[in-house]
Amino acid sequence: MTELLANHVSGRWQTGTGQGSTLLDPVLGTALVRVDATGLDLPAAFAFARETGGKALRAMSYAQRAKLLADVAGVLQANRDAYYEISTANSGTVKNDTAVDVDGGIYTLSQYAKWGAALGDARHLSDGNAVSLAKDGAFQSQHIQVPTRGVALFINAFNFPSWGLWEKAAPALLSGVPIIVKPATATAWLTQRMVKDVIDAGVLPPGALSIVCGSSAGLMDQLQPMDVVSFTGSADTAAISRHSVRSNIEADSVNCALLLPGHAADSEAVALLAREVAREMTIKSGQKCTAIRRVLVPQELYDSVAQAIGAQLTKTTVGNPRNETVRMGSLVSREQFNTVQQGLEQLLAHTRALYDGRGHALVDADPAIAACAQPVLLGAQDPDATALIHDVEVFGPVATLMPYRDLNHGLQLAHRGLGSLVCSLYGEDAGALAGAASDLAASHGRVHIITPDVAKLHSGHGNVMPQSQHGGPGRAGGGAELGGLRALDFYHRKSAIQAAPQVLQAQGTGA
Repeated sequence: MTELLANHVSGRWQTGTGQGSTLLDPVLGTALVRVDATGLDLPAAFAFARETGGKALRAMSYAQRAKLLADVAGVLQANRDAYYEISTANSGTVKNDTAVDVDGGIYTLSQYAKWGAALGDARHLSDGNAVSLAKDGAFQSQHIQVPTRGVALFINAFNFPSWGLWEKAAPALLSGVPIIVKPATATAWLTQRMVKDVIDAGVLPPGALSIVCGSSAGLMDQLQPMDVVSFTGSADTAAISRHSVRSNIEADSVNCALLLPGHAADSEAVALLAREVAREMTIKSGQKCTAIRRVLVPQELYDSVAQAIGAQLTKTTVGNPRNETVRMGSLVSREQFNTVQQGLEQLLAHTRALYDGRGHALVDADPAIAACAQPVLLGAQDPDATALIHDVEVFGPVATLMPYRDLNHGLQLAHRGLGSLVCSLYGEDAGALAGAASDLAASHGRVHIITPDVAKLHSGHGNVMPQSQHGGPGRAGGGAELGGLRALDFYHRKSAIQAAPQVLQAQGTGA
């Protein structure tokens, strides 16, 4: 029988008492490890994190907690090769895609370590300057932010088992809030191994980091008013609202790319769009919440752009990521493969395939076993007629090309995503790009503008950088993560301290 991965709660490693779920290699179909959380004392686990982990973290300054992040990053960097092997086996990713997940997590930790070090010995954050509430400033109000006295519960998605943890953990730990992470079952191995390495290295105080693998049953029931929860996708929001628990939600996102009018078919703007769309369709096999799902172009360029994107996609070899010639690996499971095929068929009822890789052979992989999906570019000549193409997110290497009549029409189509994580704009006119960005900001958490002068410098439509906000309004969940030190807001409680100036001075200034 395969190894049963342990959970770490209440300061010790514990295995579940049930049979658990078996994690499979999505390319070979072989069993890897098992995960199970049956029989864990969850009330005790949450209490230990709040009382022991939280107390230890809050006793430190921001700079001291920043040092913890740097130490965690050091542990992960030392074990990086093992994480690459696990990612290939459990997620079916090629090396470049693994780097986005593993190295992206380490980079984010390192960035927050640097930012936290600059906060120094402060124990709270000041929010603005003191303001007078009485004549001559004899009585004043000063807003401060202090760490919430609860636990941060992370219920994560399957597509980023490394980055998905550390991009949340970095600001939480820097804020002084202990973490309990529940990784998605299908790819929990990498998360568990990383947590194990950090725990075994002893770089964090007991209770600061816990992990529960397997079922999430009962986790939401443990939440209390001072806790926070961050999750991707649907969850039992009744448990959150019952205790007024602060939540950050990342749901589905039908992101778009928009080419501004006024470009020839052979322009650099068209070439940049085609390359970025193809890249976003194929990185992580399209399993990114920020991937491009809709491509909006002037109607006179519809055929030219379809050909340009198709030419890029023909370069993508799909199959076993262990083969050096393969450029795109698999989806995370056959179940996810079937879900992607169902979604694709749903969209094909209202579109036609402009590029269809499904007839191409896989490299070193059995199509009856492997969860490898070929890229498909769809086309919708009348994007106003079908709401489905603006509503359905196929979480795989699928995107839909749509023509627009004029820029106003194109912006209207972009907004039909009803709230997305990111939109990218392509063009050369700085004024037109700035105006479109301001318009689209209302329904997008991030607007990524690509011009010829940043062709080799931009961070990528779908790359989430810790310096910028990650989140989006409406359908995207209404959440917000990262954005530099803005991420600390979620893990702090704001209070107005009203007192005489000497009292406020005695309290000390925050960072």
